[in-house]
Amino acid sequence: MSIIYIMAVFCLAFSVLADESPLEPGARLAKLQGGFDFTEGPTCDRLGNVFFVDQPSNRILEWSVSGRLSTFMQPSGHSNGMEFDAQGNLISCADEHNQLWCISPFTRHFTVLASGFNGQYFNGPNDVCISPGGGIYITDPFYRRTWWDHRTMALTNEEVYYLTPQRSKLIRVTDDLRKPNGITGSPDGKFLFVSDIGAGQTWRYDILSNGELAHKTLFCPMGSDGMTMDKAGNLFLTGHGVTIFNSSGIRTDHVAVPENWCGNVCFGGPDHKTLFITATHSLYSIRMKYPGANAAK
Repeated sequence: MSIIYIMAVFCLAFSVLADESPLEPGARLAKLQGGFDFTEGPTCDRLGNVFFVDQPSNRILEWSVSGRLSTFMQPSGHSNGMEFDAQGNLISCADEHNQLWCISPFTRHFTVLASGFNGQYFNGPNDVCISPGGGIYITDPFYRRTWWDHRTMALTNEEVYYLTPQRSKLIRVTDDLRKPNGITGSPDGKFLFVSDIGAGQTWRYDILSNGELAHKTLFCPMGSDGMTMDKAGNLFLTGHGVTIFNSSGIRTDHVAVPENWCGNVCFGGPDHKTLFITATHSLYSIRMKYPGANAAK
């Protein structure tokens, strides 16, 4: 057997593996609950319970691992993107007053972590990503809300900000985005993925030791409202359904969802292999081969 033949077979096998869909064989989309105004911001706790928002209704909801829906917090500061930190607190982009909140899961009391940059209010904190070291990245696009009493942006740019692990210093870490929205990080803390939905692009950045970003690289020519990643390195982008890219930025699958828009996604459930989708008026789920990379702290 020639070495050329062996290499050809290896390359073909690698190509098939690289293009493999992360959906569990035979997986079907399931509608878990409907009747919401606009769902967004899903995240899960250590046990796999999924928390998400019905933003216009100003509430955070919980879908338990047993399949029970309950209200976690109302009012919720019109929370949007959320993620649990290593201490089990719920970090929330509460855009009623354009703030970043830390919510205790036991008392439901919140602490304001940040409310602006350089003396100006945020445009509207949208999505959040917590690094393994505890630093917090937030996207700050401007989408005018009906509950606001203002019509214009406070800041001149729509960018990404980083709150240090000590939560004492806020840094702007991008300066050339149109409208950043979805954001997630690799579990090893090396890379940050940011969707510039205004430009229809998703970028990958190297994360430096001080939390700042470097080596901006185009990951794929698609923007996204929200995003998440599994432990195999697949990236899940949202909008019209859920589009899945492998770690090389190659599209491998698409999950069609019968709603006008899919706002965000997260992994949850007891084994963290269920993808939960917040899609306009409903919550959906579908099974995956691999667990979520950022599902449990």
